[in-house]
Amino acid sequence: MTGTTEPIGPAEALVRLSHMVQHVFADVSRAHGLTPQQTQLLCRLARGPVPMGTLAAALHLERSGLSGLVDRVERRGLLERVRDPRDRRIWHAALTPPGQEAADAAHQEIIARLDTFLLDLPPDARALLAPTVTTLLTAHTATTGIPWLVPTEPTAF
Repeated sequence: MTGTTEPIGPAEALVRLSHMVQHVFADVSRAHGLTPQQTQLLCRLARGPVPMGTLAAALHLERSGLSGLVDRVERRGLLERVRDPRDRRIWHAALTPPGQEAADAAHQEIIARLDTFLLDLPPDARALLAPTVTTLLTAHTATTGIPWLVPTEPTAF
């Protein structure tokens, strides 16, 4: 595919946008000594601990794959497993202070890089972008149960 300016449909546009965002994630992850999957994990945990089952669904991983990912990040001292105080059978992944720093730094760099792509967007289109994406994410969450929008408040333990 080349950088064509001919019109494409909304679904094709989302596919191309997804590839661009994945590319930015990969570049930023490498710059921070992480894999894109590790960066996604850290960003998912930035607002507070998340149950392992929820993480598996959000990252589209089997539980064994998630365990391996969490093990690798835990060995680096970026996260820890924490029991749910209300149900001792449930484990949550939680960032350590260095993990929080890594998550915040990677997230801010990803946002900054993506913002540069929006600079030439007309103001009316820019104003519609976030609400439109939020609507799509909300619809996907309603269909799949995967929470794509993070709560505004950290998870309380």
